[in-house]
Amino acid sequence: MKRIAAALLFVCLAVPANATEAGWALLRNGGQTVLLNHANAPGAGDPANFDIEICRTQRNLSERGRHQARRIGALLAARAAPVEEVYSSRYCRALDTANLVFGEANVETLDALNMVTGDEERDREAFQSVLELINSYTGSGNLFMVTHPENVSEWAGIRSREGEAIIVVPDEEGLRVAGRVVLN
Repeated sequence: MKRIAAALLFVCLAVPANATEAGWALLRNGGQTVLLNHANAPGAGDPANFDIEICRTQRNLSERGRHQARRIGALLAARAAPVEEVYSSRYCRALDTANLVFGEANVETLDALNMVTGDEERDREAFQSVLELINSYTGSGNLFMVTHPENVSEWAGIRSREGEAIIVVPDEEGLRVAGRVVLN
């Protein structure tokens, strides 16, 4: 019984590590599209006085989140993952993550990466904009899109962790997950 439990524990721990290494291999080769979850921002939702232009009215990165973002940037550089284009949601937690990972001069905001709203028409239009960007991307480096876990779940059909990179490719149903890299 102990051997079975040990074997199950090994399999559970090895699968994410293998998935992460396979994801790193894809990133090192370049030409990938990556949905990057923003780093740690405690809580859920945003306050009632939310204003996308004013960070103090939003849920923001914690000190842990800022540390995670800097670490992600260092990991991408150390693992030689070429970065060509970076887009971010306008929410401060996503934009701060992008700026800490990639540097402010390299980040462009894209409203389509803002959180899904529940407004079907708006969310469909946003997803179509993201798909168009992915389909038109022809760079040799990687295309990074810093967004929210709700978007990753909606668009790629998986739950992702804070600071996790989800490598996606378009297919006839939307986006398919090609790899994952746990960065925190």
